[in-house]
Amino acid sequence: MIEATYSHRKLAVEILTKSFDSNKSVEYVIKGGVKRQQQIKSLMEYAFDMCMLFGEVYISNNNMACALVLFPHQKRTTLKSIELDIKFLFYCSSIKKILDILKREEAIYNNHADEKYAHVWFLGVLPKEQGKGYGTKLLNKLAEHYAKKGLNIYLETSALSTVPWYKKHGFTVIKELQFGSPLVMLKKELDHQHALAW
Repeated sequence: MIEATYSHRKLAVEILTKSFDSNKSVEYVIKGGVKRQQQIKSLMEYAFDMCMLFGEVYISNNNMACALVLFPHQKRTTLKSIELDIKFLFYCSSIKKILDILKREEAIYNNHADEKYAHVWFLGVLPKEQGKGYGTKLLNKLAEHYAKKGLNIYLETSALSTVPWYKKHGFTVIKELQFGSPLVMLKKELDHQHALAW
């Protein structure tokens, strides 16, 4: 996998916009309506920029998959983060939705037991390339990478069909939240042998 720079922004946003086109969590956040496609793209630009500030972004070697990872323990309020939040509100969401979004975010982070961890915010594969193992390969590389850093991985999914796939790759369900639709929270404990070897 390749650690992304800002030069990968367009590619990452394209992968994630296409792969999250019908995602219930995304629908919960955006305004919707005739500009929904542009709103999804703006959401992915926002998430990419936030992860470049307070996390990491990875692209598969074949440019078919992308993961946006946030480190909540590094996140802080800066002029840049405020600017991004304002753009997010203006282009993607609405004042009406923001309170619901904040409640959901609080519920998510209240169920993360670790002080320091990697939060996989988005992990997507181009729709036409799904089912070929690209997502699995990227997820496995992330698991190796964060085991070396001594960080457990958390993520959430509203696509219930993906829960067995995450379980197959060592994730356990820690909670199911209800925000418009079920949101399943999962955690992968780091491989302690791998971490010690590091």
